[in-house]
Amino acid sequence: MLQICDVTKKYGDFTALEHLSLNLENGIHALLSPNGAGKSTLMKMMATLSFPTSGKLLWDGKDIYKLEDKYREKIGYLPQQFGYYRDYTPTQFLEYLCVLKGIDKKTRSSRIKEVLDMVALTDSSGKKMRKFSGGMIQRVGIAQALLNDPKLLILDEPTAGLDPKERVRFQNILSSLSRDKIVLISTHIVSDIEFIANQIIMLKDHRLLYASGADEIRQVLRGKVYECTLDTSRTASFEEQHQVVAKRQEGGQVIVRFISEKQEDPRWTSCFPTLEDIFLYVYKE
Repeated sequence: MLQICDVTKKYGDFTALEHLSLNLENGIHALLSPNGAGKSTLMKMMATLSFPTSGKLLWDGKDIYKLEDKYREKIGYLPQQFGYYRDYTPTQFLEYLCVLKGIDKKTRSSRIKEVLDMVALTDSSGKKMRKFSGGMIQRVGIAQALLNDPKLLILDEPTAGLDPKERVRFQNILSSLSRDKIVLISTHIVSDIEFIANQIIMLKDHRLLYASGADEIRQVLRGKVYECTLDTSRTASFEEQHQVVAKRQEGGQVIVRFISEKQEDPRWTSCFPTLEDIFLYVYKE
């Protein structure tokens, strides 16, 4: 288990995270917040690339910074900006990283084959990466993070720029990995994690707002999400009075999905809240 205990991180006078406490066990934990909320700051501390100003991060009850390499060997990290050599094949690139990670020479070849199979890149293992799609490069990124068979997998905005098919493939990979690993993924793309995350972590104003399952978080807007049909001429005034989260044209009318504290009109249709509704409601500023 990874415990984050009352952690604060400051850069001079700027507070990036304030009094954050979390427990992470095996499963998928999604950091769902807009840019600048502190997601990358938290991940860098978990990867020991940065130190907290106060508070502690504990792995099975022991300070991760005192554990040093005993902790780092348990981590797989895919940063938001993933660097790679375009003229290398995935196999060549992973062999290079095995040397840097100190992975036993006797097991390197079998481990590389294993992780490439896990991310469905076996058939492309001998091709130069300059020809790869964004999704394939991200899968190479996951493969490098898995080389040391980590117990903690940290993925910072891993689906940015991927097409829908690649995102679904990515979600399936994460689901299979999470059976015996702690997987922490940061994203602002709600659909990436709505149905696969065991815990959703939302930060606001550099503090923890929610840390629970999707069903529990959706209860925040239970009975507050509606749809109604408006004439086009009424749309602008309606949006001034209500928080509209989506709208679509149908003929000469507009169907709007919106948030309201109470049902002001019996013609409104009550809707089941989604995480995207929650995201837009929480971060409406």
